[in-house]
Amino acid sequence: MVPALLLAGNKSFGVSSNFRHMCAAIAPCGIEFFRHDWKRAGLWNLIFLAGVFTGAAVAAWLAPPDIVRLSTRTVADLQAIGIHDFTGLVPREIFAWTALGTLRGFISIVVGGFLVGFGTAYAGGCTSGHGIAGLADRQVASLVATCSFFAGGVIATYLLLLIVL
Repeated sequence: MVPALLLAGNKSFGVSSNFRHMCAAIAPCGIEFFRHDWKRAGLWNLIFLAGVFTGAAVAAWLAPPDIVRLSTRTVADLQAIGIHDFTGLVPREIFAWTALGTLRGFISIVVGGFLVGFGTAYAGGCTSGHGIAGLADRQVASLVATCSFFAGGVIATYLLLLIVL
């Protein structure tokens, strides 16, 4: 799909660029970055994003996820830092609406979300965009970005599990 998009009109495949198009469509303002013809530049990508969400909702409805199986060492390490609910895809003690009131939840959800958004804007795309589209286009910057994303993920996981939590 990625090479076909590149060949058929030099369209880059990515989800993070949709945030710019959504801001331009929903809240047009005086900011130069959001003043562009979003219908011409990004309508197809917004439709693709809507399909991603629709497909995810249908998949979740038709086939609810199984319980994630973790190694006994991982379970012991998570229990040591106060995580005891392993019934879903993610620990509910961290990723739940009630967790926003705790320091751990605030850091994980709000600060983490801000850092992901900032990193996406700073790197010129998200992990998928660089890892799939950028590497398919043989862009050296995407190779560096993808390696940096993985290194940053390892470091962030280490810091999150050992220092913050």
